[in-house]
This record gives sequence, C-alpha cells and structure tokens, in this order.
Amino acid sequence: MNSAHSDENAIVITPVTREGLDDWMSRASGQQGRWVKEHDFEASPARFLTIPDESGRIATVLVATTDPASVFSLGDLPAALPAGSVCRLEGNFDVLTVTRLALGWALGSYRFDRYRKNNKEPARLIAPPEANMERVQAIAESICLGRDLVNTPAEDMGPQELVEAVAQIAAAAAAELRVIEGQDLLDQNFPTIHTVGRASHRPPRLADMTWGDPDAPKVTLVGKGVCFDSGGLDLKPAAGMKMMKKDMGGAASAIALAAMIMRLKLPVRLRLLIPAVENSVSGNAFRPLDVITTRKGITVEIGNTDAEGRLILCDALAEACSETPDLLIDLATLTGAARVALGPDIPAFFCNDDKLAADIAEHGKGSEDDVWRLPLWPAYRKMIEGDVAELNNAGTGPGAGAITAALFLERFVDDGVSWAHFDIMGWNLSGKPGRPKGGEVMAVRGLLEMIEQRYRKA
Repeated sequence: MNSAHSDENAIVITPVTREGLDDWMSRASGQQGRWVKEHDFEASPARFLTIPDESGRIATVLVATTDPASVFSLGDLPAALPAGSVCRLEGNFDVLTVTRLALGWALGSYRFDRYRKNNKEPARLIAPPEANMERVQAIAESICLGRDLVNTPAEDMGPQELVEAVAQIAAAAAAELRVIEGQDLLDQNFPTIHTVGRASHRPPRLADMTWGDPDAPKVTLVGKGVCFDSGGLDLKPAAGMKMMKKDMGGAASAIALAAMIMRLKLPVRLRLLIPAVENSVSGNAFRPLDVITTRKGITVEIGNTDAEGRLILCDALAEACSETPDLLIDLATLTGAARVALGPDIPAFFCNDDKLAADIAEHGKGSEDDVWRLPLWPAYRKMIEGDVAELNNAGTGPGAGAITAALFLERFVDDGVSWAHFDIMGWNLSGKPGRPKGGEVMAVRGLLEMIEQRYRKA
C-alpha cells in the first residue's frame, strides 16, 4: 500500500453520505459551501468533488459514500488526485469502516508497470491511526501479487514462474513446499496434469505447499494454473485465444488467499495445490476421444481438448481428499458458461454443503466480494457420462456448461468433504474504483472472512 506518514499540507479526504452532506455544509466555510453548490455535488454514488483553498491548491475532497461505507469508496482517488500528493482521512469511523476505506485506497493504488514506465505516482494516504493496517497490507499486497500474476504475459508466466510465485509466499511464511515436475507426475500418479501439459516445451508441474499447526483444522485450496490455453488440438479461434494468459486466474486467486491466511496467521493447517501447465499443440498433444485414467482411478474420455482445466483439477482434488480436509475450495477460470449466466463480475460457485454455501454467500456480500451459488443439479450428471469411459470431460448437449463442469469435479471429491468450487472470470473488462482494468483476484476477500469466522480461536 502507498502510504504517507506526515499530515503537513495533506489533502483532507472526507467521505459523506447524502444524508450527511447537509451536516458537513453547516460546518463548512462560506467559500467551501459555495463551491459545493456551484458544482451541484449531492453526494451521489461514485462521485467525488475536489475543493481548492484560496491559493487554488486542492485542500479537501468530498467523497460520496454509502452507510456503511463501501470498501471502494476511495478507490478512484489514488489515480485521480495530483501525482504524489499526500492525503489524510477525516471523519468519525469505527475500526472496521476505516480499515475497509484504507483497503479500498490500497487496491486503487495498484499499477502493473513491468513493461512500461509509470510516470505518475499515485496519491498517498496517511495511514489512519484507527485502521488495522497490518490487515490492510496483508490483503492488499496479496491481491496485488495475484493481479501481477494474471497480468504477466504467458511468455514470462509459464508453469515454472507460477510455481515460483508459490515458492515466494512459502518462503515468506516458512511453509513447506514440494514440487513435482514433468515425468515425475506420471511416476507419482498425476496423469491428467501430465497429459494436459506434456505438449508444451515448458514441463507441467504441481506445487504442493503446507503451512500451520498439523493438528489445526485442515483447509485446502486448489487453483487452476493453465498458464496459456491454446485449446490444444481443438484449437481456439483467435478471439477466444487472445485473453488466455488469464487462464491461470484461479491459481492466482488461490495463491493470494493462501498468502493472506499465512500473513494473518489464521489458526488452520493450510494446504495449497497448484497444478501448473500450458495447453499447447505438438506431436504429443492429447487428442479428442483419448481416454485417461485419473489419479482417482476414474476413466475420462476426452470430448474436447479445450476442456482441460477440469482435467488438471481432478487429480489435484483427488490428492486433496487423501487427507480428508475440513474444508476444500477450488478456484478456476473454468467456463464461459458461468460468464454467460452471471456476467464477468460475479463468480459462480457450487457447493456440496448448504451451511458452507450460506456462509460463503453471507461473507461475500458483507465484504463486497459477491458470489452467486449455482446448483449441482443431479439430473445433469448423465450429460458427462462417456461412451467408452466413465466420464466425458466436455459433456453432451447444449447449455448448463458451468454446472456440468462442476459435476465433473464433484466426482473427484470424497463423500463427507465440505467442498466449494468457484468459476471466476479473473479479469476486469473495464476499470472501476479500486479495481483497475486487467487481471483480478476474485472471491477471496469473502472467503478469507468466512475462514476467519469459521476457525476463529475461542
């Protein structure tokens, strides 16, 4: 987070609701009041107004907000205010609210400038003394790491680099990390991860990280790490392939969530599984109607090589269930069908545990990281049956693509394991306060709060 430590000449940031604007006006100077009226500022949502002092310098910024204040109330300001300006927050806020406001500022300060110089320094916010800045920094820096991973082109973000990102957070938290690569995936019975990734000159990998007290409740995260998806032999058209550097957005989100959990020292035994591959075309690429025997022993007929994400996830989910975790979550940029159903901003999720699903929805809404539950509709299971194998990875018939993908994954989750699957976009198609255009970490702030509440120490 960009923060400052001196409030000398700092711009005053004042969030106001529609109802609170009259109260602010009653205390404002005559010049300030006239300025507000002349600019027709009514504290309408997503608006802010800069108010100059007598010298013409910006002295105050009125920011329209809701009650309770939105996380993203201040998200536009780091980019909108003069470069490098120092700001301070003014108002009476409880710890939760001021922490949320500071987080929104931090998320709005994000820039991806690896490949071009960013000449404009974001405005900086003096850390509000009431805010839990340790929490703000843990969440914001983890999300920015995830955004960087998604934004990085596939040339520089292959399976090795994605696994190195796991190694980075593991080293910072003194976590244990095991990496299985190339032929060793076959030797250690991860056949689908190997099959999907074998056509690339960059070998497939599985990162397996563990952290925390072995006796604590087991929370396992799985993230889809397809670093680039050509579609394989069922080649994508140019328009469909263009954005496929983001096909590891599920892995980036899982990595970000794992980093938050470790930095905030939640009382869980965390496991993170990231299958990392590139789905390429070459002479040894897997083919339509090939049959693969998965780690779980279930045979899968390849209906489409472009339905590869569920293949790498199924081996990772089977391994995750080998130790019967208390909670199992996977995140994946899995289907276009979920985007058709809910659009780019709302992740779909599926869950085999109604209490868990209710908790996920509640905390997603409360953290402004909304998700929407879709059903694991049992009647559609026949749509993923294979002709010569037990399952078909692509399913049959039109429609319900997100549901059939989730039903496919469900077959690899053991009975009795509380599991949730998230089908996310991993990308902001346009910029919004605190959420710039480009790679995005999705669903994880709500999941963090849900995990915190579920396993909070007595």
